[in-house]
Parts: sequence; C-alpha cells; structure tokens
Amino acid sequence: MRFFLLFVLCLAGLGLSAPGPARAATAPAGSASTLADAATIARLADAPRWQALLHYNPGATLRGVGESYVDDKDFFLAPDGASDAAHELAASIQALAAPDSAARCRYPARYKFIAKHLGWDTRDALAHCTAYQDWRSRMPIGRLVMVFPAAYLNSPSSMFGHTLLRLDASAEPESAYLSRAINFAAQSTTADGSVLYAWRGLAGGYPGRFSVNSYVETIHRYGFIENRDIWEYPLNLDHDELDWLVRHLWELRGVNFDYYFFDENCSFRLLELIHTARPAADLLSGQRIAELPVHTIRTLKRAGLVSGRDYRPSKIHALQHRADRLDANQRRLAQRLVNHTELLDTPAFQRLSPADRHRVAQVAYQALRVKGRKNTRRDETARDSLALLRAVQANPAPDVPPVEPPAPPEDGHGTHLVSLAGGRLDGAAYGEFGFRMTYHDVLDRPQGFPTGAGIEGFDLAVRAYDNGEIKLERLGLVNIRSIVPRGTFFKPVSWFVDGGLEQTPVRDTRQLGLYLHGGPGVSWRVGDVMPYVFAAGRVETVATQEPTVATGVGANAGALWITPHVQWGLSVEQLYFAQHFDRKQARVSANVPVSRNNAIRAQCNYEAWRSSGRTGCQVAFRHYF
Repeated sequence: MRFFLLFVLCLAGLGLSAPGPARAATAPAGSASTLADAATIARLADAPRWQALLHYNPGATLRGVGESYVDDKDFFLAPDGASDAAHELAASIQALAAPDSAARCRYPARYKFIAKHLGWDTRDALAHCTAYQDWRSRMPIGRLVMVFPAAYLNSPSSMFGHTLLRLDASAEPESAYLSRAINFAAQSTTADGSVLYAWRGLAGGYPGRFSVNSYVETIHRYGFIENRDIWEYPLNLDHDELDWLVRHLWELRGVNFDYYFFDENCSFRLLELIHTARPAADLLSGQRIAELPVHTIRTLKRAGLVSGRDYRPSKIHALQHRADRLDANQRRLAQRLVNHTELLDTPAFQRLSPADRHRVAQVAYQALRVKGRKNTRRDETARDSLALLRAVQANPAPDVPPVEPPAPPEDGHGTHLVSLAGGRLDGAAYGEFGFRMTYHDVLDRPQGFPTGAGIEGFDLAVRAYDNGEIKLERLGLVNIRSIVPRGTFFKPVSWFVDGGLEQTPVRDTRQLGLYLHGGPGVSWRVGDVMPYVFAAGRVETVATQEPTVATGVGANAGALWITPHVQWGLSVEQLYFAQHFDRKQARVSANVPVSRNNAIRAQCNYEAWRSSGRTGCQVAFRHYF
C-alpha cells in the first residue's frame, strides 16, 4: 500500500518599497541599466512581493534557504535567477520593456510589479496577449475560498486531509458550479510501483505542478463528496490582491516544483500562492518540519485572512443523518429498496404514513446515488433512481434538521506531542520521555479528528529505570488505525498497520526488535462504544531470538469508548508464531484531556511469551503543540 510505505520510508509586508519616480508613459526599449538604476533594482529585488513572485525560500523549510523553490529553469529569465533576485529583476525589466513583448504575455504579474514601481503604462499593456486574455476571461475572481476535505484514511494522498483553493464569481452558493479549483499535486504515474512512489514522495523525486479545473469536476473526481466532509474558509482578499494571485497563477502553468510529502506539499504551495497576493500577511515565517493541511488553515486564521467558515457534510454522513431518523424496520426496508425498487408497490411500503414513505424513499435514493458511482450497471441505476425519486416527490417532505457540524479540524489538538511518564514494569520503576512527530492516536482528544482514526509517525519513547539503565522502549515509524463502524448501508473494512522498533518479549526478557504488524477487520457501533476485531499478522526480527526472523498470525480484538471528556480503550491480542511459540498482549487505557493541548494518559498492560508474562502500568502527562 502506497500510504503505508510512504510512512515506513521516513514516516512581509504588502507595503512594498515606495514606487520610484515615473520613467515614461510607455517603457522605452533598452538595457535594464537605462530603465532603472542599480540602486533601484537592488531595492525592488528585496521587496516581499518580488521575492514571493520568484518563490524564494525565506527560511520556511530546510532546503535551499534564500533560493527559489521553482525547479524549472524555463521559469527564469536570468541564468542565475533561481538564486539572485536582482539579476532576475534586471532581466525581467529588459524583457518586459517593449510594448509588444511576448514576455509580457508570459509574466503578467511581473509586469504589474515592474510597471507599478517604474511608472510604466498599464493601459492595454497586455492587449496583444490573446491566450492570456481568453484564459483570464474564464477565471472568476469574486472571492477566494480555502477548501479542506477532511481526512480519509483509505485514500493514500488524503490521510491527513487535503487542501485546494476555489475561485468563485460571487459569494452566492450557486456560483460554485462556475467556480474554478486551484490544486497542486505530485505528477506521479500509475507505472510507478508502491516502493518507488514512497521513496520519490519522500526524497523529492516527483515534480509538483499547479492545475486549474472545474471545481465541481474536481470534487467528484477525488470522491470528496462521498466519503469526506468539506470545510470551506472564505478569505478576505480584495480585488487587487486576487488580481495578483490570478496573474501569477498564469505564470505557473506547466512550471515544476520539487514535491516533498512532508513539507513542500500541496498545502505549502497553496500557502505560497496566497502569499503572492498578500505578502504583508507573512504566511511563510517560521521553520516547518512538516506542513499538514490543518496547519495551513491555522496559519491563515492567525494571519487574519479567514472571514468565515462553512461546513458541507459528505454524502455518506448526510445519508446516515437521515437514516438515524428511521426505526429499525424502516432502515431495513430502505436497504432493500436500493436493489429492489419494485417493493415501492408492496404493502410494506404503502402502509407507511406519507411522511415515513418520503423518509424511507429518500434514504434509499441517497444510498443508491452514492453506490451508483461505483456501479457498472448504469442503465439499471438510472431506472431505479428515477423510481425512488418519484416516490420521494409523491409524498410530502417532513422537516429534517441539518447535520450538526462536528468540531472543525483547526480546533483539534496540536499535531506534535511530547510526554513525560512514570510507571512500573514487573516491580521495576522507570521514568519515560516520549516524542511523536505526528499526528493523532485513537485515544487522543477527539475534537477536530475523525473518530476511530489514528495516524502516528515517528513515535519515540526512551525509559530510564531505577537501576540506572536507559533503554529505547519504542521507535514507531508508522501506526495507522482505521476503525470504521459498519452500518445498514455501508460495510467498510477496518484495518491497522504499524511498524518500527520496540522492546519485544523473548523468553524471560525484553529485547529490542524490528517488526511489521497489521491486518484487516470489522467494527460496529453500540452507542458511544465501538467494538472491533482484526485478523493480525506480524513479522519481527530480534537478534537474540532463534531463529532471528519470526512470523506469526492470530487475532486482535478490543473496543473504544469515546466521549468528549474521557476516552477509553481495551485491546487483547493472541499471536501464534511458526517458530513454535505464542505471544499474548492485553491493554486497558484511559485518556483525560485537561485542555485543548494537554492530557493525562493512564494505561496498564500485560504481555507474555509462552508462559512467561509481565505486567506494567504507567501514567503520563501529554502536551501537544
């Protein structure tokens, strides 16, 4: 699986310098030195907007500080334009000076910057740029919206959520059908195997590019509206700022950037693009180790760019909301109607009240529409959809309250973690320091995260025992859990995978070993409790174990009880190894959030190798940042 291997291989001012004196109504031909003196070029080259238009790294990421993020020599006019903003400005001034210059059509944002500061004429300056004018006429610039489709663990590129920008003609909801989606993505190919995909995603082997497409087509293509809630954040950019952004977007057509999964990714590039519209917001200040989509939303809010927030539930979420208002018999009838619309004429349906007939038919219709996207029997799906829709319209519509929005993603806890713990293992006391690079486990404070979803990367724990011994307890490279309850209409597969280094029970000791562990399963919901069961497999290598490599299979079962104030977890596992030994583990945990970014976690566990077992308990203070 691509997403698993991807984890295993790793896991300002808008107030620009004051305009120089006007040179001429129309820029004269000549060298850059005759159009602007060296002092002016040096001053303007340091202007935040010019630096933004060249995508210079101000120190936001570790690679190439002071150089351009653009990895495409055709983007620059000077041979050293990727590292010398003054030389690139001088080359741009010279190339853009002539009124009929083709460079003006290639760099409309650069021309606007230079014309503003050198006093060049902007009237009809791009009139000869027919391709740009045609493209621009199809770009709505009423407002810009940051769109956040929530995390979805079964999509490799969207385990942490996703971000894209939407250009609207206006703030009216109907305008979304004419809106344009601005996306940035790695240019991978289906020919790449999973290992190659993972390695290149981490090492920057893929180019990344901006694209502009129909918004409606984009969200359908990615399946956002089926499986994922969508959060929309209108940004308060004015018309001039939107003009800067759209001009620069044209300049980025076909331009390659290195794509890095953790920092220089889609969220970071969109933040860069917004930075060109309002450099004064200083969106790229601060060092980034990992740029997650939720970080982008928080950065925009801190900078004062977010003017509102709208919530759009996924189709599955909206369907479940309606299905929850049916009784058990009505849900079963709706489920049968999805595949047998002839039941609309039977007493089982006709004896319902008109309002209930509407509710049942509406749920069946929505379920069929969601499933129909993956159904190859298009004609039958269309016929059945029409029959159910007629039943919906033939009965009066009862009032249905809107879906209650969950806590927005930016209100969740911080995505990094440090912890301090104290505990005992078989009578030996210890202190433990922990650090987790990212992101969330199934018992962390749930607000802002999907329930039952956990993604952990680079999870480190070091213990100091009372006898002075210091041990690496754990270095988890990846730990993903997708516990998704099965319901009447959808039967998702739950699954888990984890791997890294950990202290492993071997005979009467614990030894550091390398392991890979995971399997598929199922989960249900009973009130606030989610019981689950997995088939489990494990491969491990421990230096002191004979043989060194061991493989085992078995089962893992447990339950989550998630409430706003306390989160409980129970799990048991039994594995039988081909090397003629078995291993048992059991754990009970409780997490108590004391604030948004602080929690107390207590747990007790039992582990055994054959008949040799040990018990341990610990209490930890956890701080998220």
